[in-house]
Amino acid sequence: MSDIRSKILDLDTLKEKSITIQNSGKKIVFTNGCFDILHSGHIHTLSEAKKNGDILIVAVNSDSSVRELKGKNRPINNQNDRALIIACLSFVDYVIVFDEETPEKIICDLLPDVLIKGKDYEGKMIAGENCLKANGKVIKLIDLIENTSTTNIINKILNR
Repeated sequence: MSDIRSKILDLDTLKEKSITIQNSGKKIVFTNGCFDILHSGHIHTLSEAKKNGDILIVAVNSDSSVRELKGKNRPINNQNDRALIIACLSFVDYVIVFDEETPEKIICDLLPDVLIKGKDYEGKMIAGENCLKANGKVIKLIDLIENTSTTNIINKILNR
């Protein structure tokens, strides 16, 4: 378990690692989400993200951030559990938890080579977009699996 926990880093440590990784010629891919109840849509997105580079960094919204985005009854799972679950996935290299509404500061500090978002962001402003484009980085939108969301799972449970 300690090996898995070592994948969960703070921003300063992650910045140092990112510099070393990029200086070695490896490509860093970044994505983010709440990941409240892990489902097949999350697995699909994260595994597809990993295909776009060598190292996958996943930013997980903190409990307070999830409450701001999803409402007072969320998250179901606390931030430590959610970060640990994401860190357990073999295709995820590093995890960071963030308190803000978006991971813009992390993205602009790390400058990953590729930022992955779902196609539901098409035509919308993406956190970190300006600093990534200014530094020649790529934003890639990937297909999502329809009807897979934590909200749908919660509603299904509540309606039984």
